[in-house]
Amino acid sequence: MALQCGIVGLPNVGKSTLFNCLSNAKAQSANFPFCTIEPNVGVITVPDERLNKLVEMCSPKSIVPATVEIVDIAGLVKGASKGEGLGNKFLANIRETDAILHVLRCFDDDNITHVDGSVDPVRDKEIIDMELQIKDLETVESRLAKVQKQAQTGGDKQAKALVSILEAYREALLAGKSARTVTFESKEDRRLARDLFLLTNKPVLYVCNVDDASAVKGNKYVDAVREAIKDEGADLLIVAAQTESEIAELDTYEERREFLQEIGLEESGVNRLIRAAYHLLDLQTFFTAGADECRAWTFRRGSKAPQCAGIIHTDFEKGFIRAEVIKYPDYVELGGEQGVKEAGKLSVEGKEYVVNDGDIMHFRFNV
Repeated sequence: MALQCGIVGLPNVGKSTLFNCLSNAKAQSANFPFCTIEPNVGVITVPDERLNKLVEMCSPKSIVPATVEIVDIAGLVKGASKGEGLGNKFLANIRETDAILHVLRCFDDDNITHVDGSVDPVRDKEIIDMELQIKDLETVESRLAKVQKQAQTGGDKQAKALVSILEAYREALLAGKSARTVTFESKEDRRLARDLFLLTNKPVLYVCNVDDASAVKGNKYVDAVREAIKDEGADLLIVAAQTESEIAELDTYEERREFLQEIGLEESGVNRLIRAAYHLLDLQTFFTAGADECRAWTFRRGSKAPQCAGIIHTDFEKGFIRAEVIKYPDYVELGGEQGVKEAGKLSVEGKEYVVNDGDIMHFRFNV
């Protein structure tokens, strides 16, 4: 399931430093704009203590964690929607991602140049918002001109519905609001809206890149961002990218744990960011567990048992008969599959079962 989160932001806010912490890929990290011209893609392992516990219990021959793809996209600048910098190329790279990690500089450092001369994360956020909104407005107005003709001449019901959706988006964008602030009642309207693939309709997580001293509680810049996004329905995460790069260089888990304790963190920002990206993409995990393999499988929230079976193999979905489901807490508490069966806690589910995060699954099928 190759869903991607794109890391965006103005130049020199810490995007590539953060990306380097997230993956083994080494994007350039330099003190000038456009040092990352082609998007760098990293396939990142999703940290999950549940998988670690299953491995401890099963001692499998093979371990396969869940992953998420992160794309480091070059820094946008004011005027990107009109082709400034390398704007059109960058906007196209953003369009190809499924969600956005918007990195904001929330630290002072005279040695790192800010493209606009001063540190102001709310202004930086608004610059990128505006560039994406301008591009979306172009898309909406171009599509609206075509669809209005279809709605007027052909009596096409879907075209009429699309006109209404496009007009709602146009009104919001002209008011300086992102497409994600517009909501629709009907399932069909929501589907039509998604199919427009607007840049500002993608889910977004604001990542406040702070200095070491602000890694735990944030600072005045973080407070300003939190106030600015309070009506967006977006989440905020505090990360000290430079600190994370130092943690990544430590050799052992024990060294990393001690380092985190010294600065007052229970867990690295990178781990929190990866899980937040996974959640942002609306992804969850089910498991298969046994002596041969313990594996975390990624699925879209709300998926039913046959769809999840198809993630393992298409034949499993085609010939789906039933799913045998164990809840993770029961598996751990009762000492594994045999204990669950003896306690009568294994449930047998049909085609309408909505898989839950953490379910341990075994699919029965016949092709």
